[in-house]
Amino acid sequence: MLTASLLTLGSPEQLTGGYLYHRRLAELAPRHGARVNLVSLPALPFPLPAAFGHLVRRWAAAADVLVVDSIAAAYVAPWRPRPPLAAVLHQPPGGIDHGPVRGAAQAALDRALYRRCALLVLASDTLAAADLPPVPAVVVPPGRDVANPPERPPLDLRRGRRAALLSVGNWVARKGTLDLVEAFARLPSASATLHLVGRTDADRRYGRRVARRLARPDVAGRVVVHGPVSRDEVAHLYRSADVFVLPSYREPYGTVYGEAMAAGLPVVGWRAGNLPNLADHGEQGLILGPGDRPGLAAALERLADDAPFRQRLADAAAERARRLPTWDETAARFVELLAGMAGR
Repeated sequence: MLTASLLTLGSPEQLTGGYLYHRRLAELAPRHGARVNLVSLPALPFPLPAAFGHLVRRWAAAADVLVVDSIAAAYVAPWRPRPPLAAVLHQPPGGIDHGPVRGAAQAALDRALYRRCALLVLASDTLAAADLPPVPAVVVPPGRDVANPPERPPLDLRRGRRAALLSVGNWVARKGTLDLVEAFARLPSASATLHLVGRTDADRRYGRRVARRLARPDVAGRVVVHGPVSRDEVAHLYRSADVFVLPSYREPYGTVYGEAMAAGLPVVGWRAGNLPNLADHGEQGLILGPGDRPGLAAALERLADDAPFRQRLADAAAERARRLPTWDETAARFVELLAGMAGR
């Protein structure tokens, strides 16, 4: 059986899209003749994780292929682990959440690691347009299936209003959580209930700003904060909601958009990141110019109040999602690529 070490940063149990990608690959790889072991460098401030390169060499020696997650690439670069070496990219070189100095330093190290790889596995077509070294690269997108459809009845997420809006994303600036709350505040009280899923403490300062905004009377009683929830619970929420909204400014793939569409939800967000590659404006959802809070409010109000229009977009979203891969198909492709690298 092919064995791969997939190296990331911090706990693989985290709830963001990149960590989910790794866990699903590890869960499903044995069906396709491979074992993917998730290993991690400590989540310490930049550049301290690079001090643990002795672990990188150990993990490389214990596997047929070492696969490095893009969030760990900068820390692995100085250690030159033995080939065969691959990288799986969920972000462009330099990352997406850092300042210019850290971003430039990390980008140089990321590219140094990627130049020594035999293969770059990209999570989306958006990343194919990033400034990457001339190394073979293949897009292997995430699966659309978040979990098995729940057997229990749908939740009452509307809470007596005309529609339930669902957003899944940690409270960080690039996810546009404040933009969403400000836009939602413009809706009439009877239009919709907004449900927020994700970590509220990923950026503590930003999270406090969101919490203060939610405490104001114009949204009081109309927003439900769920915090982080399990994969099964997310699936249940998708199946119980009417509309998915995430006005993210930078989203290399946006796994949650594909999951929501597969659950039959129209998607709403900014014309940024990978969303325009997943849905068309007026077809599978409503896509607005980044930062257009009045436009976002108008889009949400229309979807809440116009059930036939909402259903038309929902049906188109579900149809479009059927062309996206399942996690099992993603795992099969990933294993196939690694087996080719290892000469299996």
